[in-house]
Amino acid sequence: MKKAPAVVKQAAEKKVPVKKAVARKAPAKTVAVPPTKEESPAALVRRARRINRELAEVFPYAHPELDFENPFQLVVATVLSAQTTDLRVNQTTPALFSKYPTPEDLAAANPEEVEEILRPTGFFRAKTKSVIGLSKALVEEFGGEVPGRLEDLVKLPGVGRKTAFVVLGNAFGRPGITVDTHFQRLVRRWQWTAETDPDKIEAAIGALFPKKDWTDLSHHVIWHGRRICHARKPACGACPIAPLCPAFGEGETDPEKAQKLLKYEKGGFPGQRLNPPQAYLDAGGKAAPPLGAG
Repeated sequence: MKKAPAVVKQAAEKKVPVKKAVARKAPAKTVAVPPTKEESPAALVRRARRINRELAEVFPYAHPELDFENPFQLVVATVLSAQTTDLRVNQTTPALFSKYPTPEDLAAANPEEVEEILRPTGFFRAKTKSVIGLSKALVEEFGGEVPGRLEDLVKLPGVGRKTAFVVLGNAFGRPGITVDTHFQRLVRRWQWTAETDPDKIEAAIGALFPKKDWTDLSHHVIWHGRRICHARKPACGACPIAPLCPAFGEGETDPEKAQKLLKYEKGGFPGQRLNPPQAYLDAGGKAAPPLGAG
């Protein structure tokens, strides 16, 4: 008498049908993603600069997304942009600057009236205190003019290094790196730095690029973060720098699905400025609607 095969015998003992025991499939093999090869400092510089060049071709019209006509309007708008969108600031500042066009006007303003205007931006009481305070400082310490030096700007109420570099780079043409939430997220995602402190990020990234590139670099990175490389659902399948990104695959990789995740002009939607530069409009960008429209 032949002995039952081991599989059949085991199946009988466990009262498991022989067919199931034989047909049972091994679990799918998990393919481990190898760790990113350690880059030399020189290789990191080359990759970082190439990413910036690629983004410059994708966003040749990149610009500050706050509406402003002079340094005073820009510093106020940048302070107001904390904890809200540039769009909401742009929809709010026309009424503010219409009523208080100069530092002297805003310094002498009734706080309750300013609060009512700034209410849509959130944290309006703290922001009112900051913009009135910085206006008073401009009048009392700088003759009503926005200073063009970092060490002077950071003395103004509500103005930190990030705000100061926005003003220096875009109102005075002096290079600076703007380390906002988008910038912080992307430079770590791209493994340009592992730092988490904004000042340390600024120093680390500044070492990778010529100083003359700092302002445009900031625009390129921030625009890419807002339009394509989102925090929760990056559109990896529609990303122009995917071959250079060590984080490729964190988001949607299917090109058609990724295309649907694009925002602003890349997705065919209005941007954040009510009065954007002509180059942006020529590239297919759309002006944002005023407050209360739509």
